[in-house]
Order: sequence, then C-alpha cells, then structure tokens
Amino acid sequence: MTQQLRGQRRIAIVEDHLLQRRRTEEILGDHPGLVPVWSGESLLALRDWLSRAPRANHPHLVVLDLQVDRGPNVDPAHVRELVDAGIRVLVVSALASPDLVRQVLRAGIGGVVGKRDPETDLLAAAWSVLGGGSWVTPELANVMAGDPERPRLSDQEERALVLYASGLTLEAVAQALGVQPDTAKKYLARVKAKYAAAGEQVRSKLELNQVAKRDGYLA
Repeated sequence: MTQQLRGQRRIAIVEDHLLQRRRTEEILGDHPGLVPVWSGESLLALRDWLSRAPRANHPHLVVLDLQVDRGPNVDPAHVRELVDAGIRVLVVSALASPDLVRQVLRAGIGGVVGKRDPETDLLAAAWSVLGGGSWVTPELANVMAGDPERPRLSDQEERALVLYASGLTLEAVAQALGVQPDTAKKYLARVKAKYAAAGEQVRSKLELNQVAKRDGYLA
C-alpha cells in the first residue's frame, strides 16, 4: 500500500476478488488526494488490522464489498463499529441482497455504488461520502423505499421533511407547503414521532438531514 501523505485521505478496500480489488486500488490510488493504506479479503481481516495499526494510519473511508454470494456475509454490527469510530463506509454491491443492503444502511454507511456503475461514479461517491455526504442511485432509492422498517410518512410529512432537511427555515417550509408555521411544525413533529416509534430518536435538524439522506428522501 502507498504510504500516507499529509492532507490526503486514507482508504481501506475490502474485496475478496483479487483482480477487482487490485482494480479498485488503481482507480482510487491514481486519483490525487486518495491513498489506499490497507487492502484485503474480508471485513474481519480489516478489523484485525485496525486493532493493531496506529490510529494515525486508520482509514478515513472503507470501500466495502458485501460478498453476498460467497463466503460469510458482512455483519452490519461490524459496519456500525466502523461508523461509530468515525470511519466513513461506502459499499460496492450488485444489490443482490436488498435486505442486507438495508441493514448496512441502517448501520450508517454513506452510500452504495453498483458493481456495474462507471468507474467515475466510484470516485465521485468516495469523495461525496468522505465529505460527509451520501451517494444514492435510483436502484438504491428503490431498495430503501422497500425497507419495512422505514417509517411511512404522509405526502405532507415527507415534503416537510425534505424541505426542512434541505436547509429551509420552519417559516419557509410553511410557505412552500401553503400552511401556517404551526402546521408545518406539527408535520415535523409527526416525522420525529414516527422515527421514534421505529426505534430511532431524531431530534435536531442535522439528524433529520441525516435520516432524510439515508432513507432516500434527499439525493
């Protein structure tokens, strides 16, 4: 692996197909500002390396293959450990297992790149997720929309969520919806209540923005 340089973003790659892993290393490593610091076959191997490597060498981003059709599947709990440690995660998947994709989405990954997507999409997605954003394709949006654990919002609740999470003030949301601010506030309160009923506390505007991105309401 290329040695880290100051100011560059460190990348770890988990992919059990050697040729595909090497190609991913090339795509990311040849791009200015990105440095692969670890590459291997499984998330378990990455976790073992992280336990031994100095924190200064830990990746900013993990590009993760879900390995749905071969070997043990990725454990979403292990993905959550990465996210909780401040490491961003971008999944590369053929979306062969929508349920597993939904599980890792709920674990906090930044997005999913399809295995048939252009290589330029992989780079764009990597930079988006590194910047704290997300990467949502139409196929991924369909997977998210089919999540049985995703709260079901009314049309007005969804519109209020999208507008408010996009950065508008409560007053601007009300104006866009053609309602009074108190009504817009009630819509957002219902959104928060539905997420709470699904087991997720969403209180702040930032948290609303995060769940709106994760669940496909915001591109």
